Parts: sequence; C-alpha cells; structure tokens
Amino acid sequence: MVTASSATGAPPLEVIVFPGGFNWPLFVAEAKGFFAQEGIGVNLTPTPDSQYQMVGFIDGKFDIAMTAIDNVIAYAEGQGAAPTEKAPDIVAVMGMDNGFLRLVSVPEVTSIAELKDRQVGVDALTTGYAFALREMLERGGLDPAQFEYVRAGGVLKRFEALMNREFAATLLVSPFEAAAAREGFHVLGNATDALGAYQGVVGAVRRDWIAGNEARLIGYIRACRSALAWLHDPANKEEAIAILQAAVPAMAPAVAAASHAILLDPRLGFFRTPRIDEAGVAKVLELRVKYAEPAKALSDPTKYYDTRFVEAALK
Repeated sequence: MVTASSATGAPPLEVIVFPGGFNWPLFVAEAKGFFAQEGIGVNLTPTPDSQYQMVGFIDGKFDIAMTAIDNVIAYAEGQGAAPTEKAPDIVAVMGMDNGFLRLVSVPEVTSIAELKDRQVGVDALTTGYAFALREMLERGGLDPAQFEYVRAGGVLKRFEALMNREFAATLLVSPFEAAAAREGFHVLGNATDALGAYQGVVGAVRRDWIAGNEARLIGYIRACRSALAWLHDPANKEEAIAILQAAVPAMAPAVAAASHAILLDPRLGFFRTPRIDEAGVAKVLELRVKYAEPAKALSDPTKYYDTRFVEAALK
C-alpha cells in the first residue's frame, strides 16, 4: 500500500489498483506532491484480481477503482463475474490509457496460429480484457473451439503463471511484456494494432459517493493530469525512472528503463490528459455486445462515463 497524506485532515481517498508499472502517474503524483497540492491524501491498495477489486469497490470499501472500463460496463449491466451486496451504480470519470495490452506467449509459441489446442490465461472469463483477447485470437485465425480460457487472476498473477508455463499465452499489461521478453517469451501483438481505438484503465466511482466528494474527486483528477504532464516531459526521464523503481522495487533496472519508451510512446502510451477516449469506450461496448453471455443489447457508450469532472479538472 502506498499512502499520501492529506493536507486538510480529511480521510485519504481509498484507491484500488492492479499492481504494476502502469500506475506510474499515481506514483509520480504522490512522489512529486501533486496529490498534496490538491489537499488530498491517497491510499493505493493492490488487488489480486478484478473480482476482489470490483466487489470491494461497489460495496464501499474503496472510493475509486482504477480498472478496465469493461469491468465498469459488465458490473453496471449485471454481467459481473462476482456477486455484490450493493447494486452497482458506478461510472467512469477519467481515462488513463488504451490498456497497454500485449499478447505474450511462451518461448515455444511464436504465432497466434500455434495457440491452437492450447490454454490462454485471463483474469475473469467474462469481464476485463477477456473479450479483447478473444477478438485478437479470432482475428489471428483461431476459432473459439480451438483454444481454452484459464482463469488466472490479475495481471501480476498472470505474468507469474505465464513465466511458470501454466498456460501458453495471455494478455499482459505494459511493462510486463518487457520483463517476459527478457526471458525469451514472445510478444505476438498488441490490442491497439488489432482493435483500433480501445479504452483501457479508467478511474471509476460510485454515483452516490460523488455528491459529498466532488471537490476531492476533481483534485484527484487534476493531480493525475499534472503527473501525466510531468511524465511526458523528456527532461524528467531519469527522475521518472527512479520513481518507478522505488515504487516497484522488484522491477529490474533494464525493464524500468524500457518502461519509459513503452509507457510514454506517443501513439501507444499514457494519454496526455486524463480524458475518456469515447471511441475507445464504444469499441469495448462493441466487443461486450458481441461476446458477453447472456447476450444483452447495449447501445449507448455515454451511459458508462461522465466527463464533467475531467472538464472541471482541466479548466
């Protein structure tokens, strides 16, 4: 858990995240004092998987979930992978990236075609990035009957399982693919090239939470905006890498260095501002309509995000 103290004495925002270097803007916001400048404290709690994250978030244990927009849509529509005590009334309020999704395979598999009759790892079978993976495999020529999903947990767990060869491939989130490549594993493709626009991680909140916390929410988004701007400044590269290594001490120095090029790539890297990619949300919705079971007609992407708070933060 990473904790940033509050300058106002208000309780810190409880934010649940998947562990990994893709939390770099949050690490920077804490290390450079951007959260403190907004008068807010932030506790970052890592989640083992999407089910733990979404249940804890929806039931009120956490204020903000940094999660895939697909999770927001799935639980909002009653298609979540786990039951919750409270009715999910949740909405995305900011966007961070396009998912950084990389299809990575064991060394002996060098193409999507070679995944035929093999197992691929996912967090949950019907939420998160499972449908992006299915689309990538089908576009690569595989019929759904030719591969098998294996539930393997969040990205850190999937990375560890892939390294142990518990399945043949999985979607990893950058910079995990850089660590895998150092061990001879193969990057077979990335979701952006395969799918086009795609919204990855968003900041999501409960609608009933917003009323008493709007100022803190806008401050959180503003701090993330400041962190993204700071990260994109080439003059800050070495300090940024040092912040990443301090926050993720298990990361090899070479992977931390490579992360700068990967996560700040002009086309595939972090957004420059924490806006929602509306076309990317539409793509996620399209995949959920195509693959989710039971089938459900979902036609309005704007139902799942609210841009008012980003707009206020960017003024």
